[in-house]
Amino acid sequence: MNATELRDKTPDQLKDELETLKKESFNLRFQAATGQSENTSQMRKVRRSAARVKTILNEKAAAAAAE
Repeated sequence: MNATELRDKTPDQLKDELETLKKESFNLRFQAATGQSENTSQMRKVRRSAARVKTILNEKAAAAAAE
C-alpha cells in the first residue's frame, strides 16, 4: 500500500492497519525462527509498511496539534 492511499484513511483505520501489520510481522518472524519461511522478502515489506503507517499517523497527529 502506498502513502497516498494511506493518507486518505482516518487515524482509526490506520491504527487497525498497523495492528494487522504487526500481527503479520509476528507471524513472519515466527515462521523464520522455525525455518518455515518461504518468502523472506515479505518480512522487509511488512516492516516498511508498518513504518509508513506510523509516519502518516504522526503526520496527522502533528497536523491536528497545529490546528
